[in-house]
Amino acid sequence: MSIVTVQLGQCGNQIGHEVFSALCRDIRGTHGLCSKKENESYQDSCKERFFCEEESAVPVARAVLVDMEPKVISQTLSLAASSGHWRYSSHSHFCQKQGSGNNWANGYSVHGPRHKEAIMNLVQKEAEKCDRLGGFFTIMSMAGGTGSGLGAFVTQCLRDAFPSSFLLNHVIWPYGTGEVIVQNYNSVLTLSHLYRSSDALLVHENDAIHKICAQLMNIKQISFRDVNAVIAHQLGSMFQPTHTAAGGSGYSRNPLGDLMETLVPHPEFRMLGLRNIPQMPENSLPYSTFSWPGLIKHLRQMLIANAQMEEGIDWQVRPPHPGSSIPSTNKPLHFNTSIANLVILRGKDVHSVDLGCFQDPSLYTSWLTPQDAFNAWKTPRAFNKYEKCAALVSNSQFLLKPLDSIVAKAWNMFASKAYLHQYTKFGIQEEDFLDCFTTLEQVISSYTNL
Repeated sequence: MSIVTVQLGQCGNQIGHEVFSALCRDIRGTHGLCSKKENESYQDSCKERFFCEEESAVPVARAVLVDMEPKVISQTLSLAASSGHWRYSSHSHFCQKQGSGNNWANGYSVHGPRHKEAIMNLVQKEAEKCDRLGGFFTIMSMAGGTGSGLGAFVTQCLRDAFPSSFLLNHVIWPYGTGEVIVQNYNSVLTLSHLYRSSDALLVHENDAIHKICAQLMNIKQISFRDVNAVIAHQLGSMFQPTHTAAGGSGYSRNPLGDLMETLVPHPEFRMLGLRNIPQMPENSLPYSTFSWPGLIKHLRQMLIANAQMEEGIDWQVRPPHPGSSIPSTNKPLHFNTSIANLVILRGKDVHSVDLGCFQDPSLYTSWLTPQDAFNAWKTPRAFNKYEKCAALVSNSQFLLKPLDSIVAKAWNMFASKAYLHQYTKFGIQEEDFLDCFTTLEQVISSYTNL
């Protein structure tokens, strides 16, 4: 089944480009470490998901590019074409001359309705090119105006136009120190609207990825391109083909459906986080060896201590003892309770890996058994030059702190009516804000009570 990617705003388009580049680099690589037959079926499966083969031999990304100013899209199109290995379709982008000025309401209430028909026509055409449409993957930032406001509007349109397709929103969480003065407003509005129409939200925090660039990749002057490359690597390690537990011998056919089925057992809980191990500069890879027990031990501790990378994990955090009937409010401090976890293993000897430590009932909420809450997907095909690598996609309390903080900051501004006139002039009223706060307070409360 194929996935149509919708890249929204500057951030969405730049990350989208990095994702397709990473996927393409991976399937072109000869570092598969697996049989020729396995490698070929992996490559075919990836191409079916993310690329369509047109007359030219170069794969064409199944993507729609949307931005309210032309600069980033034209850069993205030419960067992809100049790689010579893949390109975007010349008819699947939409841009205008004026941006959204970092104003969510402008993107959602003005640009959205005005350009709905043109954008949805492009999406429809892309969807029709798929033999079987598995769903949509949108990429957007929460802080600005186009990605967030127009992104929320387009997500609603996708839900209306394709009610039975899966819809995964990839959301970039802004730097805590702030890029835009109204980013907390934009974030609250985006998250609450996406929660109503999306099947799941996959969240990457800029601060966490920045740390990975500095500490694991040893990059001195970190650019957005560096940050985006790390995000793309993580997304690739989640999206590239694998054998699911029930999949028999072939590669999984419906990646978005499989993700939702394993990770979103209840509509109240839709926040997904992604962690990867190991991560290092490419030139260090030949000098590094990893054992599966070591990787799995670190990955589990990253989950329960809510660490985004393998360096600086708090090893003091332990799961609560089974059988101790402490109410959830007294759980050990900093322990990150999960609803569902999916571990994806790629590379050498994956079938001999023991994942029993992820089936500990104390990691999960009391209303799901570990058999239902935990899944593992595997493939002997190595990913992106890593002999062994593991990804963890988890639906857990990992976002509680940042979410609480963004809602609190937005509420403080709202209480003093700061900048509200910027939104009301585009038709977003105080009641709309209050609805959004209510939605997110409910999400916070549900995750807190796990």
